[in-house]
Amino acid sequence: MEVYILLLLSERTEIQFYNNMSQMHHILNETRYPKNYKPEIDIAVIPWGATEAHNYHLPYGTDNYLTQAFAEESARKAADMNVPVTVLPTIPFGVNTGQLDIPLTINMNTSTQVKVLEDIIESLKIHNVKKLVVFNGHGGNDFKQIIREFQGKYPDVFICQLNWYQVIKASLIFEDTGEHAGEMETSLMMYLFPHLVLPLKEAGNGHAKELVFSARKEGWMWAPRPWTKVTRDTGIGDPAKSTVEKGHQYFEEATGKIAAFLKELHVTSELYK
Repeated sequence: MEVYILLLLSERTEIQFYNNMSQMHHILNETRYPKNYKPEIDIAVIPWGATEAHNYHLPYGTDNYLTQAFAEESARKAADMNVPVTVLPTIPFGVNTGQLDIPLTINMNTSTQVKVLEDIIESLKIHNVKKLVVFNGHGGNDFKQIIREFQGKYPDVFICQLNWYQVIKASLIFEDTGEHAGEMETSLMMYLFPHLVLPLKEAGNGHAKELVFSARKEGWMWAPRPWTKVTRDTGIGDPAKSTVEKGHQYFEEATGKIAAFLKELHVTSELYK
């Protein structure tokens, strides 16, 4: 029996391994195609973000940077527990119809997401990967109806949506729980990608208007927001109290919980009891 050791250098990953001629590499983008490559991957993770403005101090790619970081670190921790998981390349465009009047916002309609996700499922099925985690990092994306539609078409494939920003209750760590370029996202970017964050004095206060209807405030009615009518700086949430420490805490706790879920998904044979 031959055992191969593969050393890969990246921001977060140094050691991966082959076992029984099957590579257990958790980042597909960094995987090479060696001789006799027969991967035994049980779970595929597809990070799905968005390209949109994030106040004045964070980049347009914030959702993509964070979603990929959460997915890769969660998968690394899961791989350390012998979970055969791989993270697919990040889809960088999400549903952004409410922000199209902001320069260079890129929108991908839900109908397009259906086609993209279906092609991915079809590709994975060929290689017997039948567990797919849609790893979502953008509030405008909602894959539930798409997954319901695929349930009948792909009954032998388990598909779920995971929102990394809901894994830990934000109020346990952050004072301001605004959802867009606020304290959470800013703290995470300060921790993970500090070179992409402008000084907080450059940021807007993230003040946002809300729909006037009491039904919306009570949570039983919903309508999309035209972004430039509700926020001046494109942010929703004040980033003023963001810190590296808060970002570190959320990242470690959330990726630990996600890794535990991936382990559970791998070892569970009877999904419903």
